[in-house]
Amino acid sequence: MSAATLLRSLLAYQAWANDELLEKLAGLDPRRSGVEHRAALRLMNHIHVVSRIFAAHLTGVAHGYASDNTEETPEPAELRAAMAESDRWYRDYVETVSGQQLAEPVAFIFTDGDKGCMTRQEMLTHVVLHGSYHRGEIGRMLAAITVTPPWDTYAVHLHQVEPSRRLHCEPGPLDA
Repeated sequence: MSAATLLRSLLAYQAWANDELLEKLAGLDPRRSGVEHRAALRLMNHIHVVSRIFAAHLTGVAHGYASDNTEETPEPAELRAAMAESDRWYRDYVETVSGQQLAEPVAFIFTDGDKGCMTRQEMLTHVVLHGSYHRGEIGRMLAAITVTPPWDTYAVHLHQVEPSRRLHCEPGPLDA
């Protein structure tokens, strides 16, 4: 599997997982789970802002963010639309970037002013892993208020989008 193929799969997973969690958050009653609901939306907004910052780094344009979150928290529907648009951007980007470009290092400045340098492939991987980390945090917050978080693992995603995987693979010797 090529790096681009894996990145396509991971970015599709990210879009699916973001949408699954935002749908769950939209169904929460903010009066019943106010603190956790707000904290979850703040974390999802942080994921979004960092994704936009790295998109700017990837394209060499200014991102316009002073930090890794915004002062105001978007409404859930607005955030869901913005994240879906950003996820589409990443999926489109990986379709247009060459293998050579994926391996190129890109110098940038973090929002705290520190210098950074990562390959495009590393930046794309960071965006996926960063979002996964924070969605996990939100899952723990939901569980603490007895709300079942989405089962949004990469394996679940792969088998949902390609159910035939279950039919075409034979268990290994340790699975018997």
